Amino acid sequence: MKQVVLPSAKSMLGTLIGEPSVSSRSSALDQSNIGVLNHLANWLHDINFDVEISSLPEEPAKANLIATYLPQGQRIDGGLILAGHSDTVPCDEKLWHSDPYSLSESDSRVHGLGACDMKGFFPMAIWAASQVVNTKLKKPLTIIATSDEESGMAGARFLADRGIPKAEVTLVGEPTELQPVISHKGAITLSITVQGSSGHSSNPDFGRNAIDSMHIVIQNLIEFRRSLATNYQTPGFDVSIPTLNLGCLQAGDSPNRICEHSELQIDLRLLPGMNADDIISDLKQQLDVIGDRLGTPINVHFLSPAIPAFESPENSQVAILLETLSGKSSGKVAFGTEAPFYQDFSKETVVFGPGSISQAHQPNEYMELSYFSKTESILIRLIQHFCS
Repeated sequence: MKQVVLPSAKSMLGTLIGEPSVSSRSSALDQSNIGVLNHLANWLHDINFDVEISSLPEEPAKANLIATYLPQGQRIDGGLILAGHSDTVPCDEKLWHSDPYSLSESDSRVHGLGACDMKGFFPMAIWAASQVVNTKLKKPLTIIATSDEESGMAGARFLADRGIPKAEVTLVGEPTELQPVISHKGAITLSITVQGSSGHSSNPDFGRNAIDSMHIVIQNLIEFRRSLATNYQTPGFDVSIPTLNLGCLQAGDSPNRICEHSELQIDLRLLPGMNADDIISDLKQQLDVIGDRLGTPINVHFLSPAIPAFESPENSQVAILLETLSGKSSGKVAFGTEAPFYQDFSKETVVFGPGSISQAHQPNEYMELSYFSKTESILIRLIQHFCS
């Protein structure tokens, strides 16, 4: 087996940050992630992983990486998957104190787009793997890097449809401050459109104002939000109720013209156990009643496929082990991850990674340097436990 010297985890992170891989629903901002995957593939090849990069069928510039270390080259189920996404959100460079696409270091932190969410996880996982692959592992160790997590999770959905080798445990390395996360909310983004009719503003009877109708829709949504909060609560979350955010409103084009079209985009965060289909059906029925009363078409459609909620048993083997290794109790979070898509392929799934979600999607995103050694040490112990 060849001996190689990998770059340091910090050096690897600098390389990944220098390879932009923005995911966006805007074609003007959207970028390929294949450059990032090629760097990961080279490092993983160097430590004797079998690497496969597969483009998404409908987006050939986007791809997933599956890299597996096979004991004695045998393809068997079991072992451990370390998973994450290789893309980032867009950024406004004018708001950054440094170049977001170049790693910079100050105050015991490294800064750069993706440092925390979540390019930082991969160098730590690869470095940890390099320390144990020459030992006598008996079960597979797999590292997965997906695409488009930030704009609909197309990469993880493709993996789930295609199928991946069965594992005993999957760890999704999103930033949790090294706290085991065993549950998170689901997310649904919807567009609600109201179609009125235009006319001269001097006489309201010349048209049907879509803003007036949307005002009634918003009143209903606020009441719908109150109803969800009353009927559904789950202890353990910082926000223990479902949330509904009125996120983006567009309407009209001139103050002297009756508005003929209005669109509202909303974000729903549902608790584990809530039936998303029933919730959306109930909302649509309420909006249909409003539309019929006003004589105004009101339509609802998904902006992207729903992200399922995630829930794992509190007494799972991996959660208990990570509690011991990290010194932190398992918790629940409001943000969504790719964890639900791995549950069909793993006996146990957990979200656990370096950095804080409060740094994600922020100008001057950073990872504290102290996370490097802590995370690498925990991952080595985890690999030894589930792959030996």
